[in-house]
Amino acid sequence: MIFEVNQKSRIKNQKSPFAFTLIELLVVIAVIALLLALLGPSLRKARSLARRAACSHNLKQVQLGLDMYTSDHDTVYPCAQDPVSTNPPYWLWMGRGWRRWVEKYLSTNVDVNTPSVLLCPADRSDPAKYESTSYAYSMAFYHSPEQIDAMRATTDTYSNPQPSIAQRVGNVAGPSGKILLGEWNSNHAPYENDKGWWQWQGARLFLLADGQVVFLETRKIRPARDDLPDANLTVHGIKGRDLAP
Repeated sequence: MIFEVNQKSRIKNQKSPFAFTLIELLVVIAVIALLLALLGPSLRKARSLARRAACSHNLKQVQLGLDMYTSDHDTVYPCAQDPVSTNPPYWLWMGRGWRRWVEKYLSTNVDVNTPSVLLCPADRSDPAKYESTSYAYSMAFYHSPEQIDAMRATTDTYSNPQPSIAQRVGNVAGPSGKILLGEWNSNHAPYENDKGWWQWQGARLFLLADGQVVFLETRKIRPARDDLPDANLTVHGIKGRDLAP
């Protein structure tokens, strides 16, 4: 009996070779916290770059859809009389507006619940606000240069509609400098109170008329007719340029 008690006492007091002391555990926790602090910025940057790459891919897919559309419509860009919807109200240049002209050329059905390539993965907007669409289409591609040059206010892009005039691919004077469509919000360089193309802040991905997808700081875009980086009101419309040569 005495032997058994001693044996149990010895086993109880014997330290497991795999046990950690409190100090060792604290050291491990501190090392893990330090590693997370060091790796955190890199991980966030990698995630941000991955989202931007996915957004760029979206625009490439949209470009293919637009190419097929213009091929089927005698090289004419999407065109319709604004507003294209009154309930709820929106215009052709808005993501909710132009999507119906190209959705059949995309790989999947597109609607508010399945936005497919029309939604940037970094877009923080409420899905109900723009119906899960991230990209705006320049109204310069369905108005004549003369019409665009007659507009001087941002409100001209969503009120006082002018008769739409279809524009052809071959009439774009500087395809490498004219924004065809692009992100409305600065999704990859966010800031407070984002007003989209109506503010000199942020940076966005744009699809140019020649098929390039570029990431641009807003300040590198030429002022439009409303003195803003507004691709809707590019000076001289499709005969003009949003980017310097």
